[in-house]
Amino acid sequence: MSANAFNIPCLDLTRQNQSVKAEIFEQFELVFNENAFAGGKYVEQFENSFASFVGTKYAIGVSNGTIALHLAMLALGIGTGDEVIVPANTFIATAWGVSHAGATPVFVDCDADTWEIAADKIEAAITPKTKAVIGVHLYGQPFDVDAVQAICDKHKLHLIEDAAQAQGSTYKGKQCGSLASIATFSFYPGKNLGACGEAGGITTNNEAYDTQIRSLRNHGMKVRYYHDEIGYNYRMGGLEGASLSVKLKHLPSWNEKRRAIANRYHTEITNPKIKMQVQPEWANSNYHLFVVTTEDRDGFLEFLKQHGINGALHYPVPCHLQKAYEHLGYKEGDFPNSEYLASHCVSLPMFAELTQEELEHTIKIVNQY
Repeated sequence: MSANAFNIPCLDLTRQNQSVKAEIFEQFELVFNENAFAGGKYVEQFENSFASFVGTKYAIGVSNGTIALHLAMLALGIGTGDEVIVPANTFIATAWGVSHAGATPVFVDCDADTWEIAADKIEAAITPKTKAVIGVHLYGQPFDVDAVQAICDKHKLHLIEDAAQAQGSTYKGKQCGSLASIATFSFYPGKNLGACGEAGGITTNNEAYDTQIRSLRNHGMKVRYYHDEIGYNYRMGGLEGASLSVKLKHLPSWNEKRRAIANRYHTEITNPKIKMQVQPEWANSNYHLFVVTTEDRDGFLEFLKQHGINGALHYPVPCHLQKAYEHLGYKEGDFPNSEYLASHCVSLPMFAELTQEELEHTIKIVNQY
């Protein structure tokens, strides 16, 4: 096949969804026939299956990953006047969860090699107002949970796992989402485990957190029409729950296919102009994204495009330089590793259904750059 014949997407949801369409539509018909559209039986089935998969006592389905972060803050008692430490290089929703609770995100830099939150930068950001640290398993690769947890224990802070991109990733053999007292997930359609619609989740072993979050997501109710606290309409929909239950059964095999693709990228891309995310021996990523850096990001993207490969940009502006947070007073140069990543990152094609021909072409062109 000639280079001109290729049009390789960075992500193709159509291929995955077609492979499970019949299974999902069968479940949709059950939801439809039972009118179980808002919470209910099919959400509960997914919650039970996902808790078992992650290895926690509880999983709570909510309407998206940003809301999951917001509810986690509330369950931990975080609110106005509090501060939460957040990596500067993450999708903005990590910080939104803090802000929606009335607290202030305090940003810290990432490690220059792993691109995960830099544990050695956290203590300098702690103040008497600090209540928690959010660690993000960025691109699906776990952050160094033990190192961050040790700092949290020392300073009596909560640790929250933002596992939005890490469904099926493991840290030292344990599932992401089971590593801290509370964790949050996004099931946005493009995630490794993505709903047919918007959805999110929270996992925990803490019964009190589980009870409060279930109340908060459903108008502050434990008994219908009796509202014990000011709550929210943050339920997961039945169609979303049903589609997630179907896809969860396929997630391990899909993740293994992603890992096989990533292994070929790691071993066969030899171009010295391309830098990859360092993979510590204790991290087993699900490779939600395969991100590289290069000095001339725009030139690299154009070169890929000319050869039928669609690269993508994920988070080209770090959180601390977003206009929404300019009132916090951060400036360019505050977090050099995060800023370098943001201005030099490119996501290569990564999805389980990528063909061998597409993969080999991508590797060849990246090496030719």
